[in-house]
Parts: sequence; structure tokens; C-alpha cells
Amino acid sequence: MKRYIYADESGNFDFSLNRGATRFFILTTVAIDDHGIESELLELRRELAWSEIDLTRGFHATEDLQEVRNRVFAVLNKYPFRVDATVLQKNKAFPWTRASEERFYKCAWFHHMKYVAPKVASKRDDLLVIAASIDTKRKQRDFRASVKDVVEQTARASVIRVNMWPAATEPCLQVADYCSWAIQRKWERGDTRSYDLIKGKIRSEYDLFARGTALYY
Repeated sequence: MKRYIYADESGNFDFSLNRGATRFFILTTVAIDDHGIESELLELRRELAWSEIDLTRGFHATEDLQEVRNRVFAVLNKYPFRVDATVLQKNKAFPWTRASEERFYKCAWFHHMKYVAPKVASKRDDLLVIAASIDTKRKQRDFRASVKDVVEQTARASVIRVNMWPAATEPCLQVADYCSWAIQRKWERGDTRSYDLIKGKIRSEYDLFARGTALYY
């Protein structure tokens, strides 16, 4: 059977206490079998265009109006899918893990997928993992290689494929974006309004450094 995982992250790679630096980096995946959600999100995008709401980049929770978010979450609640999140409190990360953005990103992916991949795909399945693309071609190449290496180490699937696409091109990546945004709002701000709308779909929410007490900055 073909299995699909779509991934996005929230938070940034600013490892400081500067204004604008996020406290957490959160990797979120959604495992989706029913791709009917894509058609409904595209139809919603067309409908909103008639109301002169231009979603050039597709749905993007950080930038969307609240009325748009409400409509998107309503669609998400109609379909079954699995949400998993790995939460990294950045100032608890060992310095060597954040020596580079690529290393930290790969660390997040490894700890996430070693749990999630076996839950989603068995040896009899084929697995396609699609991650939201990064901002530069060099980063995209390096980050995609990191994801591919991690998935091949952790997945038990018969056939494994890994891609990195712009979120605007794939509605299911926009689903991952919305879920990641909702989880981030809970962790960064204590705001659970959107989180509560998807919490029934969340199968794991793992605080990787929960036991850590040392703060490195």
C-alpha cells in the first residue's frame, strides 16, 4: 500500500535570545491516506478568490486572515489524518547539534522519524515523504539529502521516496503548515484555540529535551 507523509516545521534557526528568535523548533508531519482533502482545499481557495481574498501562495497559517483560518480548519476536521510533532526547545540543545542549521534540522528529523516512520509504513508498504522546501537552492539540496538519509535509516517500507516541494504547490503541505502553526502557538504563546481544533488528530507530541535542565544560552 502507498503511504504518504507531508512535513513542515515552525520556528527558526536563530539560536539566541534576540527579538524574533523563537524559543522552540517544531517538526510536524501529517500522514494522509484520503487525498480528497486536496480537492476541497483547492475548491475553498477558488471560492475565496471570488471574495477577493487572493491566496497567491496557497494557504499559509501565519499570514492568512482569521476568517480564512476558520474555513481551513473546518475542512481539516472533515478528514482523517495522523499528526505527529517533535518539539525542540532550542536553548536546551547541545551546542554541537546546532553547529549548523543542517545539523540541527537533521537531528529534529532523526528523532521524529525513528518513532513516526515505523508507525506509518510497514515492510509491505511504499512510502513517499514530502517536506516543505527551504528558502535557498543550496539549503534545499542539503536539507533534502538530510531528510532522505534519515528516512532511509528509520523507515521499514519496501520502497522509499523523498521529495522537497514548495508548500504553495501541494495542499497537503499546507495541511502540515496549519497543524504545525497550531502546535507552535500552544508552545510559544500558550494559545490553544487552534490547537484544540486538531488535538484529536495528534498521535504524538514529543518534547525531545523535556528531561534536560541545562540552558546553553
